Amino acid sequence: MAKTSEASPGPKTLQPEANAGAKTGRPPLVLIGNDQEWSSRSLESILAPEGYAVLRAYTGRQTLERARTAQPDLIIIEAQLPDISGVEVCRALRDDPRFCATIPIIITTAGPSGRAQRLEAHRAGAWEFLGQPLDGDSLLLKLHTFLQAKKAVDVCQDQSLLDHETGLYNMRGLAHRAREIGSEAYRRRHPLACVVFSPQPVCPEGHPEAEEYAKLVAEVTGDVIRRSGRTSDAIGRVGPGEFAVIAPATDIDGVLRLVDRLGNAIESIHLPTEDVTEVGLRAGYSAVPDFSTAALDPVELLLRATTALRRLLAEAELNQGGRLVRAFEGPEH
Repeated sequence: MAKTSEASPGPKTLQPEANAGAKTGRPPLVLIGNDQEWSSRSLESILAPEGYAVLRAYTGRQTLERARTAQPDLIIIEAQLPDISGVEVCRALRDDPRFCATIPIIITTAGPSGRAQRLEAHRAGAWEFLGQPLDGDSLLLKLHTFLQAKKAVDVCQDQSLLDHETGLYNMRGLAHRAREIGSEAYRRRHPLACVVFSPQPVCPEGHPEAEEYAKLVAEVTGDVIRRSGRTSDAIGRVGPGEFAVIAPATDIDGVLRLVDRLGNAIESIHLPTEDVTEVGLRAGYSAVPDFSTAALDPVELLLRATTALRRLLAEAELNQGGRLVRAFEGPEH
């Protein structure tokens, strides 16, 4: 919960943690793009006591990179950055499909803040354009309002992020969660991994019910992995018989333990038929030891793990039990 101050009971009683960062249990993250150290420190001195986490960038290009990688809850950009203007940064982010459209962007300026500048900022997609000096109490009230609006939109979007058959995330939901989890991994310099796997029912070759058995195994698998996964994992369905786990704070060794845990659960599935003699597992994964240095969109991990699984399925024998795991090795393999 945010700290309170008896001297200023208005905005000091706001609780930003209840807004955008609630899903991950973290304080909302504000990215400040400003090359002036004193200005960045001034903003941080307003935000930090109220429970906001702050990530800094000092150029337009660095702001773009960190906005795309960290997916902050809110961005405050100085209009006059040394390489790219704040308006151009804002426009580039709004045009980027990898950047969450609901993230509020505020542009500040130490220079004139007339009508023409405000209109230019709003046309670029900024929610607000503010001149210096900033009124700290007014800024906190605006941030609270913006984050409440973002939260309301995110809740509406979440309703379309689930697979209705399994109750797990669908591909869109996984991509959404990948960016949230990737933001946290970037900020904490943690490892991040994604595993995509497919249960493989083994039954007599040419059995007329083989396709139905595969569907049944997929349905049961959804319940099994929901019970076997960690609460911090994002679990979803990416195909008729394919599932994915986005695992925070997980390196390659952790991936192999994850595959073992899920594999044991899946391989113990009992179906109401004697035709299926075994349920095998095929899994592809991609993992990075420190996501802050990976220069990688978190959704790319999901795509790489999916590619690894598809290559494994293309090479493996059909109707074969056991457990096979493959790492993503790049396009040349």
